Amino acid sequence: MESTNKGTGLKIALGILLALFLGTGFYTSKLYNDSKKVQAELTEEKQQVMTDLSNMAKQYDIAIGENEAANADLVEARNRIQGLMDSLKISQASVKGLWSYKKKFLALQEEMDALLTENDRLKIENSLLATSLDSTNVRLAERTMFSDSLLVQNNELANVVENAAVLQTVDLKSYGVIERSSGKLIPTERASRSDKIRICFTVAKNTLVGAGDKELYVQVLDPRSNVLGVNEQIQFGDKSLNYSLISKFNYENRSINICEFVSPSGEFSEGRYTVNVYNKKELVSSTQFTLK
Repeated sequence: MESTNKGTGLKIALGILLALFLGTGFYTSKLYNDSKKVQAELTEEKQQVMTDLSNMAKQYDIAIGENEAANADLVEARNRIQGLMDSLKISQASVKGLWSYKKKFLALQEEMDALLTENDRLKIENSLLATSLDSTNVRLAERTMFSDSLLVQNNELANVVENAAVLQTVDLKSYGVIERSSGKLIPTERASRSDKIRICFTVAKNTLVGAGDKELYVQVLDPRSNVLGVNEQIQFGDKSLNYSLISKFNYENRSINICEFVSPSGEFSEGRYTVNVYNKKELVSSTQFTLK
């Protein structure tokens, strides 16, 4: 009887031990499977945080690349993200550690939103400023062109006024004359009978010329192009002029009629004579006549 009871107790004990063993194995297996599942989830979460950080870094790269001068705040934030990514790569996946990285990511995300918003505002302001500068440069260029145009016009006008402020002669006439003892002058076309050559012209009114004593140079050329009269030379810059006489008169801002005379050193030659009137070096009128 006692032996039977012992056998029964042993069986019960063995049954309990077996149940405990099986229970422990099941629980251990469950813990192992749960651990693998948690580790896989942590690894997936870690990769997601890494992806989010990488996307954030790309946004910073784009923002930095859009600026000719790199924004120091953007560059610094981009470097912090890279440092966090490098740290995350070598870290062991754990709930505590991953949560710490996620908190840092969320803080960086909030900072990035603020920085990129500020960067967009600065870009708009810079664009408006650039547009304003371009508009200002265009107006300055237009004003410069206008000023240059006025300067050219003023210079041209000054040249026109300077060129126009010159006495001109009209109705230039020349011919041989016989001079009587009484002083009477008789026109003639005969070279042998001519005592003098008479040159008459009208100095035209020019309001651009001031009143006062003026002078014009008269040049008379015989048929052989010899200069009659005093035949003296005067220099005007790089140009010289041989003249027969200087016609001097007082100009009073109105037309004035003038007659001058040139006498030969001997007898007049037959042929064509040329008479030129100069205002300094500028030829203002010319005519020809013939003595037979």
